[in-house]
Amino acid sequence: MSMETHRRCQLTIIAEYVLESRLVALVERLGAHGYTVHEVRGGSFSAEGERRREGAGETDRTIEMKVICGRATAEIIAREVLGEFGPHFSVRLLLSEVEVLRPAKY
Repeated sequence: MSMETHRRCQLTIIAEYVLESRLVALVERLGAHGYTVHEVRGGSFSAEGERRREGAGETDRTIEMKVICGRATAEIIAREVLGEFGPHFSVRLLLSEVEVLRPAKY
């Protein structure tokens, strides 16, 4: 049995924990129907191969917010996030195409 799917865009925002409430307000104001937020940890490697851990301290926490919506809405949100928070905070944005089963939810 095949299921009918509908294409949407998933915007993933990885940002500092202190931005959560501001991101929620922005996403709601710009027309998204919902979101998911998780606390996450990450790390990177230096040119010398040394591991650096992010989110190690209580004040250095990171969240990952996922918003599924239409592509145009995702791009508007991404532009606003970069413009408002990008210059002053650590923010990473990813856009990906997803397929959903209940399109009215997004």
